[in-house]
Amino acid sequence: MRYDIRLSIGYRYGAPSDHARTVARLLPSDLPGRQVVTSRHLAVDPVPAARRDTTDFFGNTMSVLTFDDPIDRIEFTLQARVERLAAADSLDLSPCLGALAAELSDYRGLDPASPHHFLGASRRVGRDPAITAFATALADPRLTVRQTVEAIATAIHDEMRFDPTATTVDTPPAEAFANRHGVCQDFSHVAIAALRALGIPAGYVSGFLRTIPPPGQPRLEGADAMHAWVSAWCGSEAGWIEVDPTNACVVGTDHIAVAHGRDYADIVPVKGVLRTSGAQTSHQSVDVVPI
Repeated sequence: MRYDIRLSIGYRYGAPSDHARTVARLLPSDLPGRQVVTSRHLAVDPVPAARRDTTDFFGNTMSVLTFDDPIDRIEFTLQARVERLAAADSLDLSPCLGALAAELSDYRGLDPASPHHFLGASRRVGRDPAITAFATALADPRLTVRQTVEAIATAIHDEMRFDPTATTVDTPPAEAFANRHGVCQDFSHVAIAALRALGIPAGYVSGFLRTIPPPGQPRLEGADAMHAWVSAWCGSEAGWIEVDPTNACVVGTDHIAVAHGRDYADIVPVKGVLRTSGAQTSHQSVDVVPI
């Protein structure tokens, strides 16, 4: 499935800043066998004094921007054409949950895709007793790792309520889970915490979700802004699979990936440093059109 994508993100500040430095992870990239980017362009207004597009440790495209003159706003506009490839149907080659630890022990690398980066606590996702108990109650050593991953994603979808007003970008997953509501970031962080509690490496993926559902199917939650879902390592044979706990589905051609990391802190779409005063406002809009 091919898509035309347009994203607009803007920030306005109460007073002009002095020097500012910003890092944006907004440009989608090719993913072998899963995603092909035909074109992509990120416009920044005002134009920065310096810009460098590079990649971070996990391979995400990163735009490093420097502003020398005072600014009272920043506007980002992304336009991209992306083809999301359908995954080939395959057998569940993941081991049973009880055998995953042995396969992890046999994985000796520390490359960016190494599951060892995604197993322990990260900046936004630590161990929580309530989430651990929730995951443990769902675990069955006779199930495969993939079956366990999908069961966790479905259970979180059933347990929590999507509510865009209930949390902020800084809400810890323990709080979102305790209140049983949140947005895709919260659903994903809770799922990551649950999977890691069972010894399953899990990471965070940011991207876009198509806004036009297939005929007769409901519109998916989270389609008006950037979306988030989960990647889980299911053993040496199965590798990484992606699930969307917000919508209780395996990730497919409806999901266009932008960046991935251990949690939201690794893939913040826009972050930086500036000195200003007064209130800050922001806006975001996303348009994903199948072609």
